[in-house]
Amino acid sequence: MPDKWTDGDAYEMYVGRWSRQTGKKFLSWLDAPRGLRWLDLGCGTGALTSQILRDCDPHSVVGVEPSEGFLTLARESISDERAKFLPGSGEKVPVNDGMVDFAVSGLVLNFIPEKEKAMAELVRSVDEGGTVAAYVWDYSGHVQFMRYFWDAAIALDPAASEKDEGVRFPICRPAALADLFSGAGLRDVATAPIDIVTPFADFDDYWTPFLSGIAPAPGYCASLDDGERQRLKRRLIETLPTDPDGMILLAARAWAVRGTR
Repeated sequence: MPDKWTDGDAYEMYVGRWSRQTGKKFLSWLDAPRGLRWLDLGCGTGALTSQILRDCDPHSVVGVEPSEGFLTLARESISDERAKFLPGSGEKVPVNDGMVDFAVSGLVLNFIPEKEKAMAELVRSVDEGGTVAAYVWDYSGHVQFMRYFWDAAIALDPAASEKDEGVRFPICRPAALADLFSGAGLRDVATAPIDIVTPFADFDDYWTPFLSGIAPAPGYCASLDDGERQRLKRRLIETLPTDPDGMILLAARAWAVRGTR
């Protein structure tokens, strides 16, 4: 990874760029009226917040994020006066009761240890009749840029399966998401798949984000010694579907869920 990359830069290269595509389709599925008040829990570098500002013409958006590095990048990249970014987490969302009309969370719900508590905070944040919604990667299925990595890693090191998000995050399935939202007292709960393409210009475009140490798969890659990392790299070069020009064309799926307070 380049020496000057920040955590926010690394996240952007690893999943932030794909989160923007997924977020756009997620917001289209929500089909929210304009002029509403939004909360984006786990806003990261601001991928979903910026999409809300572009597509939904909101009255306001509050982005909440525990990482100062991510908050800094979000504040630097989004100058729209309707958006503000606050430190916080799923355990404590820094907004008053009923302050927003839509409370959303993109690609982070599985990383929150106390999911029921986070859901209670999201439900508390929305006004009566408001919507709580989220989307997460389909780690155990159709997120090919991660699946190729973990399949190669596990083939070389079976113990790596303990770090595989597909094993660690059973919440990232439609039935589990629906149960979580229904259990939080939300009504009219619905789920839907969100599919995108994730093209990589060449192998370096695919491989470099895994060197950052940010997120589980890059963290595993960074933990390897040089020899182990080179073996993993060679395995991926052998197994990734690459066209004659060197492009790697993959696809990814996220699961979306929503419910009404």
